[in-house]
Amino acid sequence: MKTSTLACALALAAPLFTSAAEKMPKLIDTKATAQTVALFENLHKTGTKHVLFGHHDTLAYGHDWIGEPNRSDIKDVTGDYPAVYGWDLAPLEPADMNPHPGRERMNETRMLAFANQAFGRGGVVTYCWHAANPVTKKSFYDLTPALHTLLPGGEQHGYYLTMLDRFAEYFGKLSPMPVIFRPFHEHNGEWFWWGKTHCSEEDYIALWRFTVKYLRDVKGVHNLIYAFSPDRGRIDLSKGDTDYFYGWPGDDYVDIIGLDDYVDVRMPRENPALGETPEKSLEGKMQDLVTSLEMIARIAEERGKVPALTETGNDQQTIPNWWTKVLLPCLDASELTRRTAWVEVWRNANAELEGHEHFFAPYKGHPMAEDFIEFCNSDLILLENDLPYMYRPASNCD
Repeated sequence: MKTSTLACALALAAPLFTSAAEKMPKLIDTKATAQTVALFENLHKTGTKHVLFGHHDTLAYGHDWIGEPNRSDIKDVTGDYPAVYGWDLAPLEPADMNPHPGRERMNETRMLAFANQAFGRGGVVTYCWHAANPVTKKSFYDLTPALHTLLPGGEQHGYYLTMLDRFAEYFGKLSPMPVIFRPFHEHNGEWFWWGKTHCSEEDYIALWRFTVKYLRDVKGVHNLIYAFSPDRGRIDLSKGDTDYFYGWPGDDYVDIIGLDDYVDVRMPRENPALGETPEKSLEGKMQDLVTSLEMIARIAEERGKVPALTETGNDQQTIPNWWTKVLLPCLDASELTRRTAWVEVWRNANAELEGHEHFFAPYKGHPMAEDFIEFCNSDLILLENDLPYMYRPASNCD
């Protein structure tokens, strides 16, 4: 892996990453804690030259293990932890709610411990929320219309306030740790109850705005960075500058211009319903990924935000040398693609516990491990030990 010399150099040079012509992005929370502001600005500065690598649920379990302290499939393969850690708020929901698959192994105590471990080593912590359907109390895949019931005056509004209070309490326990919060993701698809075909755009926007204002202005949570992340499969790239903004709550309610993209990083398949051209080659898909990354970089620059590839991955590592021949060249394709602040691949499910193969990073002994190591050794990619200290202005290497 790269040595700490790079991290030191990044920390010392970080102020030079922003040209005079560039606008330093500003958080939507004017009362954000100093560490939260520092993280946001450092994501922007570091993201002009490097891409942080992230992995979902990395400390909780891996392909062949569960509950082993200080373990990660990423660390098993590379000797280092990911720079970005992804988690889910679903375990904080009431016990009678149908949980995210595998969430029975998580609870608040473990969630807090994992986040504090990551933060203590200098990593970046993010949370999404696979929310159970509040009407049926079933899975987030239960498509019974429900989002409108969470708005003020709706029959589930009281429940929603209870959940936001619960989240505010949890984020408060993490403070002063900054947290990237990515609620109601992939809303332009139809697979979640908050998706495009199950609620109106107006209601989605209203709920997003209410959520931000309630956490920030009512509950006084000031260690959050808010990430917006539509699904690439529902964006026509010929109309990307407009399609991206379905459900856009406004510049005053978003910090991160995120994108969840699985369609551009897998082998072609016969499924036009996913918004892809079945006959398009992998090379054609890669060009679409480059176009997508350049799109979010332009949007971020225009609006004073930070771009990120908030979810992606090649499930079960089915494409040979995917890391160095697909993902890396797309991230490194242009000055704009290199502005991607981080890329997060999805989780490595525990195969024995869950009864199926579902992993987005190689585990120790997997044939793709060497390719992954080569990817991580690229000067473009940062793991945890490569990071400058992200929680204050990068003026020294402490």
